[in-house]
Amino acid sequence: MKKILFVSERVTLAQVVRLVSLANALDPGKFEIHFACSRFDDLCFRGTSFRRHQVFSLSEADVFRSIERGTRLYGERTLERYVEEELDLFAVVRPDLVVGDLRWSLTVSAPLCRVPHAALINAYMSPYATRESMPMPDHPIVSLLGVRIAERYFPRAMPRVFDHFARPVTRLRRRFGLPDLGSLLELLTAGDHVLYPFANMTAPTENLPRHHHYLGPVFWEPDVALPSGLTELGQRSPVVYVTLGSSGNLRALPAILAGLSALPVEVVLATAGRKVGCPLPPNVRAFDYVPGAAVARRAAVVVCNGGSSTGYQALAEGAPVLGIAHNLDQYLCMTAIERAGAGMLARSNHLNADCVRETVTRLIDVPSYRARATALALEFTRWNSGERFRRFVDSAVGGAARSPSNDCRFGKPEASI
Repeated sequence: MKKILFVSERVTLAQVVRLVSLANALDPGKFEIHFACSRFDDLCFRGTSFRRHQVFSLSEADVFRSIERGTRLYGERTLERYVEEELDLFAVVRPDLVVGDLRWSLTVSAPLCRVPHAALINAYMSPYATRESMPMPDHPIVSLLGVRIAERYFPRAMPRVFDHFARPVTRLRRRFGLPDLGSLLELLTAGDHVLYPFANMTAPTENLPRHHHYLGPVFWEPDVALPSGLTELGQRSPVVYVTLGSSGNLRALPAILAGLSALPVEVVLATAGRKVGCPLPPNVRAFDYVPGAAVARRAAVVVCNGGSSTGYQALAEGAPVLGIAHNLDQYLCMTAIERAGAGMLARSNHLNADCVRETVTRLIDVPSYRARATALALEFTRWNSGERFRRFVDSAVGGAARSPSNDCRFGKPEASI
């Protein structure tokens, strides 16, 4: 059987679970499925039969600290460790195809071993994305200059910023004799194949190369039952579903809850196992995890971190979104949703209760937001990401026997430490 290896970075839960969803779409009788990750939470991998391989990944705390400071996620030495572990992994698994999500080091290890590499990346991070401008994320400079001034000068600084973030990968590729990829957006979409877990209606691109493919939205939710007491949700008053996921800015939560406490709504809060750290108003019920689609289906508004996982899950159920964005990915996702008329964006570091109250009220009272979310839900039904991924894998690995050229050219390349 052909061997398909999935390698996930563990920056957020989303990176893991959407690869799990795609891996589950493959026929285990046809493919030998391997999954590499830093840890295998039962919540994500329950019921799977993948062959598991543990690899090193930065901790969530390390990544969030870098985001807070506006510094690089990865230094060259960290990426060297990633590459070394991946070379060892390839030597053991000998994959016919590797599928990675936010695993920058695969742009070095995969070509060194001549392993076909499919990069999964959000379409709005593509260099071919159609956008009016690049939004300013929550960077320390925003607190110094203010939002208006920072947004004015960010487009000028952006090329240097993106080059700065990509430089460790560029240096490492040069050491192994690999050509330069370019800046950050080119790095994120570097692969023999590029897969977008989006519908092109919500994240459009132009002049897309033939090896770039839209899969459609990739959904996942924890295998948990609807908590008792929520079966009649929404019958007495509108429901607001709140979850900041594993990567939202928890400092925004007190303002979110305070704003919602002043509204005649029922609030369902899913904490993703994180500590709330503030008192809950009387109209809020909190749970670690809930079946997100079922709750979003009953919700008048979904309040989330603005990322694609919960944002697209809400839209798939016809619920408008208030995105409390923090990092660049969340800002780009919510900018696209806002442009589509199905939600509103708020900055997490400048949030207050009045902003939450007024924005949620608007999303409930103005019918066009619900109408646009409902239209996107209909569009999503036209996409089957699992089927599209199966067709892609069949095409990518072909039917021929595996060639020895897939073996690594280097056991341990001399350029490696």
